[in-house]
Amino acid sequence: ILKIVEKIKDPIVNEFEIFEKEFSNSVNSGIFILNAILNFIINRKGKQIRPILVLLFAKMYSTQYLTNKSYRGAIVSELIHSATLIHDDIVDDSKLRRGFLSLNALWNNKISVLVGDFLLSKSLLLCIDNDDFDLLKIVSQAVKKMSEGELLQIQKSRNFNITEEEYFDLTRKKTASLFSACCQLGAASSGLKNLDRVEEFGLNLGLIFQIKDDLFDYSSRRIGKPTALDIRNQKITLPLIYTLNNVNVSDKNFIINCYKNKSRLKTNKNRIYEIIDQNGGFKYALNKMLDLKEKNLLIINDFPENKSRESLKLMLDYLINRKN
Repeated sequence: ILKIVEKIKDPIVNEFEIFEKEFSNSVNSGIFILNAILNFIINRKGKQIRPILVLLFAKMYSTQYLTNKSYRGAIVSELIHSATLIHDDIVDDSKLRRGFLSLNALWNNKISVLVGDFLLSKSLLLCIDNDDFDLLKIVSQAVKKMSEGELLQIQKSRNFNITEEEYFDLTRKKTASLFSACCQLGAASSGLKNLDRVEEFGLNLGLIFQIKDDLFDYSSRRIGKPTALDIRNQKITLPLIYTLNNVNVSDKNFIINCYKNKSRLKTNKNRIYEIIDQNGGFKYALNKMLDLKEKNLLIINDFPENKSRESLKLMLDYLINRKN
């Protein structure tokens, strides 16, 4: 899988190195505790899909070298992503992140909230200080949608009548809006004015990412975050929604009763997996991802034909087949 990521980065290898240096410089602060925490965050970075997307779209629409604006777009995407991960861990009360203790487990919620806010304001200022008001608009809209999505999820988390439509609405806001923003940041930084297709491509990409995450929550292998966490947190996933809408009454009631009681949920986890599997919940989620991939392969035909475009096709496969 790592090989695929390297292959995806192939058209932007040099640009990515520049981005990494610039990103480290951008989060320096005069406050000791803040620097210690920011170093901790930088040293535990994940696959960095979001800045990769920014740089690929920037390169795809650029005629020569990338401008500083494109690098700023990539930095902004990573700052916002880092801020949302920190805030997510607080909301979910998660003690692990990518196999390490999370920020809120090492420090505390108060410090974590403030660091998240610092990163967020840093990203907005980076746009403002350089008059990148088009980028600022893209980013601000994404942050607004992500916050709405998180709140919607909390509101819906105990609601077992959630429809698939509501699930997708929530996911578009909570997860896909940032993917979409990254694609738009890249394209806009290289001068593209009409971002409709780019936005749509990014939203589909984000939906694929989230559905795959949903499926991880039922896998027994350890991934970057504790598996079965969403089951413990009583989160509603796509396989679960499909199953609840297609299962017999007694199994439906069994699942709902388990979800309403955390200890019952823990002891009956495997039985719930079985019911979802027998009713085609996992297969349904996989097919949804493949549908979204087909939609994006059609959209890709509208993009300029170059190496970056080929990397976006690889990115689609990677997000569906990734192991963590």
